[in-house]
Amino acid sequence: MSIGTVSGQEFSEINVTPLTDVFLVLLVIMILIAPLIDKSELKIKPPETHNAKKPEESKGISIDIDKEGRIAINGRYIQSADAGTIQQAITDFRKRIGNKDISCTLNADGDAKQRDVVNVMTGAAAAGIKRMRVSTIQTNE
Repeated sequence: MSIGTVSGQEFSEINVTPLTDVFLVLLVIMILIAPLIDKSELKIKPPETHNAKKPEESKGISIDIDKEGRIAINGRYIQSADAGTIQQAITDFRKRIGNKDISCTLNADGDAKQRDVVNVMTGAAAAGIKRMRVSTIQTNE
């Protein structure tokens, strides 16, 4: 059984060369357009607020530990690095802002002792902190 005749000749196979050419052209077009799709941006301008400023204290507690083991809570150094002192300082801060459920960010120097980091985490947990982020700061000397 033949598929068709062209000028008196019968052919039994489909010529795939034109089909392959079409696919190659489509592939080249996709390769050229693909990088442009990722670079498209939505130009959205966020709303600006002028009067509704959030107090810094309501954002959370920031605890810093340097490599000597000194601990600062929201920029104020505390006398002792034990868990009880840290708990008391965090509890006082929470009472001052209305005892809200706030998050805590622990910024520890890369050379800080593990004991100091564990003391801060223990004190924060005892003071009722449920969310804590820990980051390492590497100082260059």
